[in-house]
Amino acid sequence: MSYLENLFGLSGKTAVVIGGTGELCGAMAIGLAKAGAEVVIVGRNEEKAQEKLREIDATDGSGYFLPCDVGKTESLERLLEQVLEKSGQVDVLVNGAGVNSPTPFFEIAEDEFQRIFDVNLKAVMLTCQIFGKYMVDRGEGGSIINVGSISGLNPLSRVFTYSATKGAVHNLSKNLAREWAPRKVRVNVLVPGFFPAEQNKKVLTPDRVEAIMGHTPMDRFGEKEELVGATLLLASEKAGGFITGTETIVDGGYSSMTI
Repeated sequence: MSYLENLFGLSGKTAVVIGGTGELCGAMAIGLAKAGAEVVIVGRNEEKAQEKLREIDATDGSGYFLPCDVGKTESLERLLEQVLEKSGQVDVLVNGAGVNSPTPFFEIAEDEFQRIFDVNLKAVMLTCQIFGKYMVDRGEGGSIINVGSISGLNPLSRVFTYSATKGAVHNLSKNLAREWAPRKVRVNVLVPGFFPAEQNKKVLTPDRVEAIMGHTPMDRFGEKEELVGATLLLASEKAGGFITGTETIVDGGYSSMTI
């Protein structure tokens, strides 16, 4: 085994990736599988999941798809049961389900607010309850990676509800990291900058793109594969075993920019 395989390898581990049917978490799922983990892709779109699984199979990785309504406790409990039946354990959890909307503040309807809140925050909280309790009770540690946003660090215009929910995800993650550190369960936030994906296409208007590039020292969008390195760091006990309660930012320098 090479030095890097020993440090970042996840052979014998099981990683559950919620939102793994999407572009960003799909890339993270494939990266976890390439590092040796058995990956469980969780979502509602089996066709998209199978696309990711074919990529995993092509690299001799292993994984499977399970559907779940992550906004419901009973569905998450069943998900955990199914994973334990198939894989016997859960070592890594990625919470990556998310939705967005560019609705102006005075036009945000209650049902829209509730929908974004339920997916971006409530689902993260419920998943941490179900899987976090399993990890704590199991007593062998684990890694929970909640996908945050640069809007969780500083609010972004035009995405009011999204920014509010991501700010809460950051706060919740730090709180859980403090609570569960004595039980070796690590909780961190992976913070992507601007990565073009299905959920943000509506807000990436030409003027918006110009503003983003003017605020990004690297002067480009991120590539989805550029989230994999940080994911493996946070997932690996050997490489990231002393990392908890952090916001790991992958944003091309966006958050360091002032004027």
